[in-house]
Amino acid sequence: MAGMEDLYKEIIMDHYRSPRNRGELLSPPATRTEGFNPLCGDEIVVYLIVDDGVLTDIKMTGQGCSISQASASLMSAAVKGKPLSDVRERIDTFKALMTVHEAALDGEASDAVDLRRLGELAALQGVVKFPVRIKCATLAWNTLIQGLEEISPT
Repeated sequence: MAGMEDLYKEIIMDHYRSPRNRGELLSPPATRTEGFNPLCGDEIVVYLIVDDGVLTDIKMTGQGCSISQASASLMSAAVKGKPLSDVRERIDTFKALMTVHEAALDGEASDAVDLRRLGELAALQGVVKFPVRIKCATLAWNTLIQGLEEISPT
């Protein structure tokens, strides 16, 4: 298990140091949504372009801890170019991962959330051991939800 934890730390640090989809999109046609975590000061701005039911482009700016920024980068890579139904499913799966209690991490988590379906996003599963960091990991995701609601309410 230590080998997996090292790999997950490496993935998180890679996305923190070299964030994917960093920058701004011109508005319009982009939707711009801001998110802020008052507990620690993390902030994110998510820019979205949705065309014909597909999230064709996503960019982000902001600042914060390694968890919030890596999660934003991982999220953007996981949803860019996907149909909105797939994006919403990915959001639901990730949010479920963040609500798995600590005891479930030692073997039961895969029953609650299929980690294989998450790909690199599974690197953030250790965050649930530190409840105060869950808000860091979910900030970009909650901001994405807000942006999608502005574009295409469910």
